[in-house]
Amino acid sequence: MAVSEFIQDKILREGAITFKEFMDTALYHPGEGYYTSPEKKIGKEGDYYTSPWLTPLFGEMIGKQVEEMWTLLGKNPFTIVEYGAGTGAQCEAILDYLKNNVALYSHLQYCIIEKNTANLPASFKEHDKIRLLENASQLEKLNGVVIANEVLDNFPVHLVTMEEQLLEVYVDYNDGFMEVLRPASTQLKNYFNDLKITLPRGYRAEINLQAIEWLHEISSYLNKGFVITIDYGFLSEDLYSPSRKEGTILCYHRHRLNDQPFNFIGEQDITAHVNFSALIYWGRQFDLHPCGYTDQSQFLLALGLTNHLRSIELRMANDPRSNKEDIYLLYKFLSEMGKKFKVLIQQKGFAEVRVAGMQFAHVV
Repeated sequence: MAVSEFIQDKILREGAITFKEFMDTALYHPGEGYYTSPEKKIGKEGDYYTSPWLTPLFGEMIGKQVEEMWTLLGKNPFTIVEYGAGTGAQCEAILDYLKNNVALYSHLQYCIIEKNTANLPASFKEHDKIRLLENASQLEKLNGVVIANEVLDNFPVHLVTMEEQLLEVYVDYNDGFMEVLRPASTQLKNYFNDLKITLPRGYRAEINLQAIEWLHEISSYLNKGFVITIDYGFLSEDLYSPSRKEGTILCYHRHRLNDQPFNFIGEQDITAHVNFSALIYWGRQFDLHPCGYTDQSQFLLALGLTNHLRSIELRMANDPRSNKEDIYLLYKFLSEMGKKFKVLIQQKGFAEVRVAGMQFAHVV
């Protein structure tokens, strides 16, 4: 049964469902959801590009930051936990960089938490450094770094709108999928109250409660270390500005952007921008304290990406076989994509610590 038919049947049997349940089913229904089906999602044959897919340099820069974090943790046995590894390109680039540090690499374990491993290289199953896990409950207490690159924007979100009171968007079916509004729960109202946000009348917004659960999950197994979150998003003051009064739900299908989640159900990505203020606020509740917040361009520049790009340009200029499109893509990901993505680094177990990638960060 196609995922759209499954959702339709459930609604006709049980009544309207929350947008969160709709999004969750569309993306993750076993075997038929967007992220659980075997079709390619990333690259020219997929629906969108990611920084690790465009260039291994991105993973190398992450590796450079991770290497510093290993030093800050006393150069002891060390674990990297990556959520949503996708094609595995980022993992491969990070490991290729870190294996040059023999002391680090010899004590390293790389855990991947991924619901759909169909697009990961087959070699990952036999790799002596990599563990493939279905969920974080399989982890024991550890010291290390947690990485989530373009993960949280795909967490299913509650969709709300402010009228005379806060209303939640439900999905119903009547010769087609349609929205219906119902009073929001106390939990959803408290989300804005805790963040000290007053949503103006007529505004739509997303509430990502799963991101809060995710932070709590990390804190439960991270004894000491860091969390690197990279994603589309803003702080609250930008996220709830008048220019975004319609919310941030976006869909990606064959490299085309739309705001129609009821189209191509199970065949298109559905995303919502991340509220980084919420990650900072609830992170502190779980002893995950911010080291800094910046955009991806500033993060990579702080780690020395410019020098790497110059060396690549020089090498390509002397190689007639080089593809000039490759360097264009590198600059595209640094300038265009790099401004859209934000980076938040949080730490647990330190009194105060500065990390290289946050040299140009905002104070949070």
